[in-house]
Amino acid sequence: MKILVTGGAGFIGSHLCDKLIGTGNEVVCLDNFNDYYDPSIKRNNIKTLLENPHFKLYENDILNQEFLETLFADERFDLIVHLAARAGVRPSLQNPRLYQKVNIEGTGNLLELSAKHGITKFVLASTSSVYGNNKKVPFSESDFVDHPISPYAATKKACELIAYTYHTLYQMNVTCLRFFTVYGPRQRPDMAIHKFAKLIREGKEIPMYGDGSSRRDYTYVDDIIDGVVKSIEHCKGYNVYNLGESQTIELKKLIDLIANALGEKAKIKQMPEQPGDVKITYADISKAVNEIGYHPTTSIEAGIPKFVDWFLKTIQ
Repeated sequence: MKILVTGGAGFIGSHLCDKLIGTGNEVVCLDNFNDYYDPSIKRNNIKTLLENPHFKLYENDILNQEFLETLFADERFDLIVHLAARAGVRPSLQNPRLYQKVNIEGTGNLLELSAKHGITKFVLASTSSVYGNNKKVPFSESDFVDHPISPYAATKKACELIAYTYHTLYQMNVTCLRFFTVYGPRQRPDMAIHKFAKLIREGKEIPMYGDGSSRRDYTYVDDIIDGVVKSIEHCKGYNVYNLGESQTIELKKLIDLIANALGEKAKIKQMPEQPGDVKITYADISKAVNEIGYHPTTSIEAGIPKFVDWFLKTIQ
């Protein structure tokens, strides 16, 4: 298959490109290398793919309608995996209009061109943030998700709804994947695990928002990639799947795990809770397990040492 991966030079996207190329697909990577974090990190993520004849990189933007028209006409994709987005809860509070434009308008552009060119399969990255402060745990795809508590979450929920519209209008097969906090090698430097590791290594204080009792369902990147690949194989109708590890860990215990893996002591600076942060994320993955054969295998206790091993190699 020829597959377009938007955001393909990023953390999850680059791992997915590696996997898809390794299983015999042609991959077209679209990334705008914006300055949300150092673009050289993303360039490094895909440097080994650039010489591969089955990989092609376009450096452009999902908001560039004229470019997208030409891209879709020239490349003739079999399937779209749409990972490109403005990510992060806290930054979305500072610049909500940017999140609305990139996430909603950009997704709309890709769906419209997919319909125009007869592309029948579209896999969309969503987020566990759509659940907001859901009182029922673990979170299920059938839960009510109309109370997002950040612009980021609201835009991702909107993308799911827009994708459903295109499924209904054009019989497009659409799969929406709600990722639960992904970590592992190549993780973005602004994300908690990477940021904490860097601060601990440098002997600096870690800002811990709240009392450290908030819980997250952290998902190792290899398990996420497994879920994405299986969702490609089973992309039929309209479906939403949780991709998580289906286990949670307290923030303060997570910090201890990272510190222990580094062989260092963590210095904590307790901070007030932040607007937009949720108390817990916890995935019910039974639908993904039963319908697409998703089976995560990496616990947080096993995954953190793997991440730390990569992290230490990158700073040497």
